[in-house]
Amino acid sequence: MSGAVDSPGLLRILIAEDETIIRLDLRSLLESSGFEVCGEARDGEEAVALARATAPDLAIFDVKMPRLDGIEAARVILEERPIPIVMLTAYGQDELVARAIEAGVFGYLVKPFRESDLLPAIRTARARFDELSALREEVETLQDALAARKAIEQAKGLLMAKEGIDEQAAFARLRKASQISGRPMKVVADALIATFDV
Repeated sequence: MSGAVDSPGLLRILIAEDETIIRLDLRSLLESSGFEVCGEARDGEEAVALARATAPDLAIFDVKMPRLDGIEAARVILEERPIPIVMLTAYGQDELVARAIEAGVFGYLVKPFRESDLLPAIRTARARFDELSALREEVETLQDALAARKAIEQAKGLLMAKEGIDEQAAFARLRKASQISGRPMKVVADALIATFDV
C-alpha cells in the first residue's frame, strides 16, 4: 500500500465542497498532480452516495456543507468502508478539529490552502490510514490466536476430565487428530467441545 502514497495516479479521490470555484480548483490541482478525481459532491448527503457508488481510495471534504456537514458525512462513510479522509475548512476552531478527529478523519487543512499544503496532507492521511489498518489486522490476528488457545485449553481440560489423562497426553491427542484430519487444532478443539457439550 505504501506505493499508493508515492504514486498519486493510483489514488482515486472523492471531493465534497459546496463552493463551486473551490471544488473546481481542487479538482484541477489534484488532476494536475496525477490523482484521479472519481466524484464531486456539493453536499454531505451527495458525498455519502458518491462514496458508496465510486469506492474512492481517499476523500477530501469541506467541513461546512448543506444537508449533512463534512464531519457527519465522514463518520457515515468511515463506518461503512474506512478510507482516509482529509477535511478542508475556513475555520480553525478547536471544536471542529476535535469533532473531525473523533469521527476518524486523518487530515485537516485550513483554507485557503496551496498545493504545497494539500499534497503532504494527502500523503500523511494515507500513511496514517495504512498504519491504522496494519494495527487492526495485527489485533485481529492476536484475537484469533487467543481464541484458538482458549479453545485448545478447554478441549484439553475436557479430555483430561473425561478420559482421565494428563495434560501432555490430552495435547498429544488433539495434535494427532489435527494432523490426521488436516484441520487446524482450533477446529479440532471446537469440534471436541461441541461433542462433549451434546
